[in-house]
Formats: sequence, C-alpha cells, structure tokens
Amino acid sequence: MTAIRGMVAAVLVVLAMPSVARAEEPVDILQAGADAGVASGYPGVIGLVRNGSETRYVHAGYGEISNRTPADPKARLRIGSFTKAFVAVVLLQLEAEHRLSLDDPIDRWIPGTVPDSAGITVRQLLNHTSGLPEYTDDPRISLPYIAGVERWPAWSPQVEVDIALQRGRTGAPGVGFSYANTNYVLASMVITAVTGRHSADEVHGRIIEPLQLRDTTYPVTDPNPHGNWLHGYTWQRDISVADPQIYGAAGAMISTLDDFATFTRALFSGRLLPPAQQTELTTTVPTPDAGSGYGLGVLHAQAPCGPVWTYLGRTLGYDNRLVASPDGGRIVLLTGNEFHYLADNASAARFLDDAATRTFCALYSPTPPPPQAPSAATPSDQQGGR
Repeated sequence: MTAIRGMVAAVLVVLAMPSVARAEEPVDILQAGADAGVASGYPGVIGLVRNGSETRYVHAGYGEISNRTPADPKARLRIGSFTKAFVAVVLLQLEAEHRLSLDDPIDRWIPGTVPDSAGITVRQLLNHTSGLPEYTDDPRISLPYIAGVERWPAWSPQVEVDIALQRGRTGAPGVGFSYANTNYVLASMVITAVTGRHSADEVHGRIIEPLQLRDTTYPVTDPNPHGNWLHGYTWQRDISVADPQIYGAAGAMISTLDDFATFTRALFSGRLLPPAQQTELTTTVPTPDAGSGYGLGVLHAQAPCGPVWTYLGRTLGYDNRLVASPDGGRIVLLTGNEFHYLADNASAARFLDDAATRTFCALYSPTPPPPQAPSAATPSDQQGGR
C-alpha cells in the first residue's frame, strides 16, 4: 500500500475546482472545500484554521446521519496516525532523560520480539526504515475489522508483530523508507519496557495533561465513543464503535481539531522537546515522493507556498488531514467522517486536499496559489492513518 503518497498528494495537488478557487479568505476557501467534500460523498466535514492567536472553524453536512445532526467542528473524533507523533515525543523525551538512546538496538529493550532483529534501532522504528512489513495488510486482521464482523479481536502487540513477519521484510534495516504501522506497535512495546507503563499512560502524563488537552484520550480497550462525537462511516454504516487494540500506538487516539492544533503548535514550536531532540524529530529520511521526507512521526513536504509539515490521519470512518507551518504558528485541519480501506472516495478526498493546501497558502497571501493539474499520485488507502 502506498502509504506516504496520499500524504504528499494532499499537499502537492492543487486541483482546478471553481467552487474553491473563487474564495479568497482562508476560512472561505476551507468552507468551500468542506461544502464540495459533502457534495462529493462525505456525510460531514469539519475544519479549523489557526493563525497565531486566531482560530476559525468550518463545517458542512452531518455529524450523525440518522438524526441529521449537523457536523460540529468541536466534536471528538478518531485521529488515526496523528497518534504516531505523540508516541514519538514520548520516546524523544525518554532519550532527553537519558533513559534510552534512539540508536539503541530494539533487542536491548524487547529481546526476542523480532527474530533476527540485529541492526534495527528505535530510531528506525520511528522513521519507518526498519524494513519491517505491515501487519494490517494481513486479511486475518484487516477484513474482520473493516467488515465490523469482529469488533473486539484479541490481537496482542506480539501477535500483530508475528503476523507482520509472516509477510516478509521489505528490506534491510536502515536501507530505505517503508511505512508500516508495525513499527509503532514495537515503539509502544519499547516505551513499556523502559518505563514499566503502557504508552497510553506515558502519553497522558507527558503530553495530554501538560498541554491540557481535555478532549484527547488514548483508549486501550474501550471501543465506544463518548461525549460530543463526530460519527464515522463506511458506506453510510456507522462505524464509530471500533476496537482501539487494532492500531494502538499506530493510530488509536481520539481528539478534537482544537486539541490537535494545540498539540501541533507545541510540537513544532519546541515546547515539548529540548533542542537536540527537536532536531531529531524534524530530521527526515527520503520517501518515494520527490521533495518529501519523513521525520519521527511527522512528514515534511513542499506546498506551493513553501515548506510544510503535513500528515493524513486516516482510520476506519475518519479522513483527517493536517498542514502546518514549520514553527506550528499556522495550522489547517480538515476532516471528513467517511473512510474505508477497500476503495476510498478519491474524488471527495481531493476536494479536501485542495482546500487544506490552498487555505494554508492563503494565510501567507490574500490570493491563494493558482490551480494546478492533478498529479498522477492518488490518495492511499492508509490504515491507522497511514
């Protein structure tokens, strides 16, 4: 599965869509994109533009179909692979505390978990250069989850790793980039080995509490939505109840647009990490897409108006995208509440991709960048928000 290609396409592709192109104010561009997304198939779309101290919101369609409840930009939702940045921060903080090194071989902390793991380091887990394969590509895991036949399968992290290894490795450690949620399952296991606590507890104590992210959680076993909730759908089927154990540290977290924007600003402004670890966070390895690089749970790309940090946080029922300035001062988030892995709604997704990128660039200029022809790259069927 072409995991990173969809993330980069979301930034590089600026499509010729007149309904979006007519708008000039950033929030108007985003609202037009939300409207176009709903018209193209999303039940609902919510979005946020944060520029310095100012935050503005957009919404279109429904947050819950059966009652025709309007989509609420303050609602909680599953954030998919946005989770990975939280997990990377925990390991970077542990390194800053001299409790581990990112260059430690994983066998130092989780011996025997990956047979023949010589050469695989903690850093290679975080930047996806371990050469390990993807466990969710296995139909024993993916098909029951997608179909909703088995909502609470007992997949332990070790079983997920074992299933991944049956698929064959993608390359030698450190040789090249190959995105796999398996890496973050193992990263969570390293956190537990170092601290004696689940990665969810470390994320809560080190990030959620200090940043006062009151609507952000990292569920471990609870599959149920709580509070003001943006319902997620696959082919109009409500999939809001979902087993967090499937993705865990690779994509289980729940948040709101506001909370995630607060985390994003703290992340890229250096509030969460000392300078040495901040440099490690943002040091990238090349991905298959020209001009993009993957750091530690974060993706760097070139938008028409300059360099950005970006990510797609996709998981069953939720299609999230982020575009942020290098210092985190300008942030655009946009979410559609429909996603499935067998064939995503590429046309609708591109309306959101275009709107997010053009909105971000309009924060620097009152005139957004001119429309460009579509790229050959298409958004991927990212699992866990790949």
